[in-house]
Amino acid sequence: MPDRSIGLATVCSIAINGVLLKAGVPMDSRFGGILQMRNHNPFRFVELIHYGGSSLDPSEVFIRARMTSVKEAAKRGNGKILANFREIPALCRGIAEEVVANLQEAGLGGLLVMGNTSEPVCEIPVELNRIGMILLGGLNPVAAAEEAGIEAENHAMSTVMEYRDLIKFEEL
Repeated sequence: MPDRSIGLATVCSIAINGVLLKAGVPMDSRFGGILQMRNHNPFRFVELIHYGGSSLDPSEVFIRARMTSVKEAAKRGNGKILANFREIPALCRGIAEEVVANLQEAGLGGLLVMGNTSEPVCEIPVELNRIGMILLGGLNPVAAAEEAGIEAENHAMSTVMEYRDLIKFEEL
């Protein structure tokens, strides 16, 4: 790392995939995108990149293109944040809700929306007998830093580390 630089590790939304998978919930990662927030609530995706159609991490693309307004979303409830769209089988809803609740108790939030069976979520169609989920993008803090004029180099999903080794940003 260059002098006068610091490293920032964030929890990737793929961690939720892993915990759900371990609990027996198969998850289909469909898109990474820019989610418009309105009045502190997820409204709609304004940009999407299908995971199967890109060799780059969508969040890195959107950060480089300066397409986010994370600070405004956090401060005023209106802005554009990084988010990911996933689908799970409707049959697994109960298990998924339990797993997400346990993750939240452990300090790992990240689920913004869990939709209803076969119903669109934030204007994204959902397959038959499946549930759409929107997860907060792990690189939102990096996007906010870039918005503030702090030069950043991103390496999405580049390492694995113990969650307990992370320090909350507020404690720094």
